[in-house]
Amino acid sequence: MSGDADRTAEAELLEHYFDRLWPILRSITGDGVRETHSILGELQPLQRYEFPTGTQVLDWIVPPEWRVREAYVIRPDGTRILDVHSNNLHLLNYSIPFTGEISREELEAHLFSYPEYPDVIPYQTCYYKSDWGFCIPHSQRLALPEGKYRVVIDTELFDGALTVSDLVLPGASDRQVLFSTYTCHPSLAINELSGPLVTAFLALRIAAWPKRRLTYRFVFTAETIGAICYLSKFGQELVDKLDAGYVVTCVGDDAQFTLKRSKRGDTVADRAAEYALKRASVPHRTIDFRPSGSDERQFCSLGFNLPVASIMRTVYGEYPQYHSSADNKSLMDFGAMTRTLDLYESVAKVIDLNAVIRNKIIHGEPQFSRRGNLYPAVSLRWPSDYSHALKWLVHFADGKSDLLSIAQRSGQDLDLLAEVADRAIELDVFESVG
Repeated sequence: MSGDADRTAEAELLEHYFDRLWPILRSITGDGVRETHSILGELQPLQRYEFPTGTQVLDWIVPPEWRVREAYVIRPDGTRILDVHSNNLHLLNYSIPFTGEISREELEAHLFSYPEYPDVIPYQTCYYKSDWGFCIPHSQRLALPEGKYRVVIDTELFDGALTVSDLVLPGASDRQVLFSTYTCHPSLAINELSGPLVTAFLALRIAAWPKRRLTYRFVFTAETIGAICYLSKFGQELVDKLDAGYVVTCVGDDAQFTLKRSKRGDTVADRAAEYALKRASVPHRTIDFRPSGSDERQFCSLGFNLPVASIMRTVYGEYPQYHSSADNKSLMDFGAMTRTLDLYESVAKVIDLNAVIRNKIIHGEPQFSRRGNLYPAVSLRWPSDYSHALKWLVHFADGKSDLLSIAQRSGQDLDLLAEVADRAIELDVFESVG
């Protein structure tokens, strides 16, 4: 961002889109997902893909589409409670339809609460099991009187489709960088809307770059099943062309950054994130890959093993408001989200600058003196920084080492190494090989 005014405007726009997306009832399928993607698509146009119910995607089957018209419970005294229209977390996500009068004991078998957090509404799902239920604060659950309760769940499970959207910003090369996020949770803030918002606004920033060496792919999908759908369609292309990727989630507050490495642990995605975090001098920690979490599990699965990591702030499962009504706007820091965007954009720029260079003169150093333009006065960095960068490149541009590895070994700034490499390529001393 160019200044405080721009940063403030971006934070306000992030909040505006958050407020529009917050009330939408989302799930792994349905019109709420399509509405969410349409709103995000106002920032940059998205390509939509529909995977029909019953389609086999890898080892999974696309489930029926889910639609909700209304859902509530009427207490013995006639009071309506647990209304999905008052809070969309109240309904067990993917509940089958049910209408009837049941006892307090029968209702109890269909209630979900968190005893350790008695005042919050849990977020629970039953995507792949025919069931119905309501999520309720535990304190309210304990206070329910004996008697007859009328339950109304007007939902529909039908042959529809699962929706995935993406945006591809082409670059000079067809080598790709992936940013994937999920849009399947209803009204949750850190563990839902922060990821799609940062991803959409990052796409807006990268689209404004004057040039891109690489191609950038932004994916909006349902967690797990949506990523599997996307891999069933584009997995081989990603295997062939992906240089680095990130799952963007839990990025809505001002907690320290957490880098979760890819399964391989030493990919460009891992090294670029580590370099950008160190250069930004921001508090952060790094954790190794583990087979729990978000869609990095799918991208790093055995058949693909893609170079996909994740950069988060407050990590899923590590804060008490997780998967509950307490994960709401009060936790969000839209100013901090602009700084998260700064970091992700910095990571993308590191990857875009990174390249594999080969010195075409492999026996002895090049004779710099007969290539006068190879040693131009570059700002005030002449001669030390520029000449040191050139000499590091001369000795390590072997056609195998990338610029990032040379920067990390030498301590030279990646931007300067890329600038010097470009100049040497122009003078036919180096060549780019990837």
